[in-house]
Amino acid sequence: MEEGQRLTDAALDRLIPRETQHPVSIHKAMRHSVFAGGKRLRPILCMEAGRMVAGMLPTGIEELGAALEMLHTYSLIHDDLPALDNDDLRRGRPTCHKVFGEATAILAGDALQTQAYEVLAKLRCPAEARVRIIEEIARGTGTINGMIGGQVVDLEAEHSRPTPEMLEYIHRSKTAALITSSLVSGGVYALANETEVAKLRAFGLAIGLAFQIVDDVLDVTQTSEQLGKTAGKDTASEKVTYPALFGVDASIKKADALVNDAFTELESFGQRSETLKDLARFLVERKK
Repeated sequence: MEEGQRLTDAALDRLIPRETQHPVSIHKAMRHSVFAGGKRLRPILCMEAGRMVAGMLPTGIEELGAALEMLHTYSLIHDDLPALDNDDLRRGRPTCHKVFGEATAILAGDALQTQAYEVLAKLRCPAEARVRIIEEIARGTGTINGMIGGQVVDLEAEHSRPTPEMLEYIHRSKTAALITSSLVSGGVYALANETEVAKLRAFGLAIGLAFQIVDDVLDVTQTSEQLGKTAGKDTASEKVTYPALFGVDASIKKADALVNDAFTELESFGQRSETLKDLARFLVERKK
């Protein structure tokens, strides 16, 4: 985790314009949110998928990880806006719109998304792999079974009676899709074959759903200080969550089962898969 965070942060610092670069307000806002902390989970999953496939960390893959973190941070900036979740705290710091105003926060999110695709277009891998990575990530953040589509259904489901099918769609789209794209793009960067890509995709869908279930559990079991964001927001907003539908204990059991299912997808990689498995364990251990 520490190695992945260092590599990601160094790449982000190099790739995002300095606060002194004109126009300074937007670059200050971008850096405020990107460097507010965070686990850098998606870049780390990307890099470790590449390492597992190639047997070593592929040169330049940290820039792919940085682009994924830019996309993730853009989604958080927009998610926190008053029109969506209306949150004042993110990663233990005031959210972007609380510091810089709503207009600049919206533009900071837009700018991070744009910057991410500029970085993706320059990745140091074969052109065919580069195009496939861009397609994979665009789909994972899009409207059909992707992050934005999941966010839309999540908003529309507030104050409603959710079904298990709706809940799984929201979580698989809103959260698991970008986690899956991170793993698959890391594998593609390392020139994974189709079988390896399929295994990474299945692994990502399982641990991505487990990650969001645990996030929902933590929202009702931990404090704002522990979370680094406002606790109890899901309950207050009457959001569709696993604990609300099934209870905390059943939700934890579901997350554990998903991680176990994910492990079977990596059996053919042998010892090289241990770091990804450890990361998956870390996702569910946060609940304890």
